[in-house]
Amino acid sequence: MDKQELGAFLRSRRERLRPVDAGLPSGPRRRTPGLRREEVAVLAHISTEYYVRLEQGRAPRPSGEVLAGIAAALRLTDAESTHLHLLAGTAPIRTRVHRRDVRPSILAVLDRLPQTAAIVVSATLEVLAWNDLAAALMEDFAALAPGERNLARRAFLGPVAPGSTLYGISDGAAFRRNVVMDLRAALARYPSDPAVTGLVAELRDGSAEFAELWERHDVQAAPMLTKTFRHPAVGEVTVDCDSLALPDRDQHLVLYTAPPGSRDAEALALLGMLGVQSATASR
Repeated sequence: MDKQELGAFLRSRRERLRPVDAGLPSGPRRRTPGLRREEVAVLAHISTEYYVRLEQGRAPRPSGEVLAGIAAALRLTDAESTHLHLLAGTAPIRTRVHRRDVRPSILAVLDRLPQTAAIVVSATLEVLAWNDLAAALMEDFAALAPGERNLARRAFLGPVAPGSTLYGISDGAAFRRNVVMDLRAALARYPSDPAVTGLVAELRDGSAEFAELWERHDVQAAPMLTKTFRHPAVGEVTVDCDSLALPDRDQHLVLYTAPPGSRDAEALALLGMLGVQSATASR
């Protein structure tokens, strides 16, 4: 049970909720945002004293029934409710260290997707494997040290020219928000993995934007269905973005595709013909 994180998460969810959202009257002027602690306690059918102690990180581990009541009172989404249980230690946590070895069958799949840019990312968003088209569209990952292949580190710490975004993507701000939410969920699953805790600490220290987003305690990322890359060799390329979970290793296979016959499909095909070196040389 991570008492401090649990308390901070509960406080952040309470402060974002308006009385009307919980079916309560707004009442007189409120000095603090969101619901009052006693209002959450009433809605969750627990004592105010116990809920206050939970937010202050002083309470013993709550039961599953108590957590269910709090989740309902705070109108938590499924992802937020799962995160709440993980922080409270009432849901199973994965093995201590997240896996970075990619299944051989997935590596084979990457090479069988000639019209699809594909990468495999770890729980901490490290690019573990990729095919040639992904390298041409994004960057030559083979030329980078393993630590430099982390998308979170590259999104927040660079190197990216001032005023631009990683790989020229059009939704850079949304991407960075999703990165923070993914890392917060990863930290809940692997609270003692030094690779996870170290990355979060590095980003909090090195990026004011990351630190600000981290304090929001958001955990449910909106799906990114399309993505536009601004590539120096072929211009803008808008692709469908599909992320397929690989649960046995807590990894994701990310696929970038374009409708057949579209200008974007032609751009991907051109990148495939240019090859990794030619396509990335102009960056």
